This record gives sequence, C-alpha cells and structure tokens, in this order.
Amino acid sequence: MNGTVLKTEHLTMQFGGVVAVDDLNIEIPQGHITALIGPNGAGKTTAFNVITGGYMPTNGRVVFHDKVIGENHPRSKMKKIYNGSDRTAFHHQVVNTPDKITRLGMARTFQNIRLFKELSVFENVLIAKHCRIKAGMLSATFRLNHVEERTMREQTQDLLKTVGLADLAREKASSLPYGKQRRLEIARALATSPSLLLLDEPAAGMNPKETEELAQFIKDIKDSFNLTVFLIEHHMNLVMDISDKIYVLDYGKTIAMGTPKEVQNDPAVIRAYLGVEDE
Repeated sequence: MNGTVLKTEHLTMQFGGVVAVDDLNIEIPQGHITALIGPNGAGKTTAFNVITGGYMPTNGRVVFHDKVIGENHPRSKMKKIYNGSDRTAFHHQVVNTPDKITRLGMARTFQNIRLFKELSVFENVLIAKHCRIKAGMLSATFRLNHVEERTMREQTQDLLKTVGLADLAREKASSLPYGKQRRLEIARALATSPSLLLLDEPAAGMNPKETEELAQFIKDIKDSFNLTVFLIEHHMNLVMDISDKIYVLDYGKTIAMGTPKEVQNDPAVIRAYLGVEDE
C-alpha cells in the first residue's frame, strides 16, 4: 500500500463572494480509508464536487494518480473578489468532466440516493458497466459486441453476489429497503472499476444496525476490490471505527487532521461540533 492516490493542493471553491472550500490540502494514501468530516455547511460535499469534476475549482489543483485532473486560478472578475486564503500561482486551466474522471478510475455515491428507480437492481449495475465498453455505436447497433455484452452481464451478476444483492437482481430499485438501496448505489459505483471510491454520507438515514453493517461492508469491499476509500460522514461511530485518517472542515477551512484518536481529542474539533466558546 504505497503511494498517494489523490492529492489536492490549495483547493479553493468560491461562489460569488462566498468561499465554500478554502485552501484544502489533502493526501489520500493507497489502500487507506480517509474521512472528511465537519458540521453541516462546512464545505464537504462541495469539495467532493470539485474533486470529481462537478465544479471547476476557483483556485488550486486536484491530482489523481500523479496526473493533474483539475486546475484553475482566479481569472477575470474573480481576480478582484477572490477571498481565498491562498494566492499561490497556478498558471494552467485543466478541466475534466465527471464522466472522464470516472473512466480514470474515480467513482462516487451521493448524499441523496441517485438510482434509476424504475429499473431493476441488475440493470442499475449493468448500466454503470457501460462506461468501460469498448464497442462503438456501429458494432453495438448490429450486435457485433455480443461477446462483450455477455461478459458485462456475467460480471454484473458476480458483482451482485459479492455485495449480497444477487437474490434481488430482478427487483425494482425503488422496491428495496433503504439500506439495500444504499448498498446498490455503492455496487453501481463499483461496477465502473474504480481505484478510488468516494462515499458521500453513506450512512445517512440508516438505523444503528444498518450503520454497523455498512461499516463492515465498506471494510470488506475495500479489501475485495483493492480500493482506496474517501468518505464524508456524520455518524462519528462509523468514522472512528473504519478511518485511518480524518480531515476536519469548518466554514471551508481545515481545522484538524490526524488519526481518529487525535481528531477526537482536538480542542478545535470539539469547539466546531459543540459550539464551545473560547475562553
């Protein structure tokens, strides 16, 4: 487990005059589970959106497997109103859309489940497999890609077995219990063959038993699929149980980083979560 899978350098995202993410510098080692936590509105999901290509950063850089996949600097009107902490000179503009970043090996889930609810469990996962398809439009039209299609269907069935959803393959996604829908969304992300899996509040809405099962599930798929995991989560028991390293955001800024034990006892983190006034 050597090397850094994902790195951000002075990453800043500003909307108008509001700085949602301010000078974020993270490093995620290969094979580790890293968490990004913080109170509501701290900028966590915005950071995910920038990393995965949903937003172009206002300033800074995203590096994935030593390749710059996103980079920008304040330009035109933003030069005058830029309020980010760091003004390091980034000279290039590198833009990647979410689909391109997915094909590079980064997959994510969302805070609000985004399944194709009227399609079956099997179809939801199979659709994700198509991001790796090699056949072109012509060969697909004339069914010249039938071998590749059959292989993808077999791989989909195997994946559903691995994540414990094989017996529900023909069920509509909307008919699944909430916890199973979460698991299906993760399975769909796994179908893109990622090396880095980003999970945005995977335990949201789950009861304690479901959360406990999810924690074990994340650890199992990390090992089974040789993954690196980066997650946002509000369930502190889950975060402390599975994370190797934690970054804490508050109002867009990093206020702490370290092991679960170090973060848990950090006075700045306690103040951010409990609202304790400085003496």
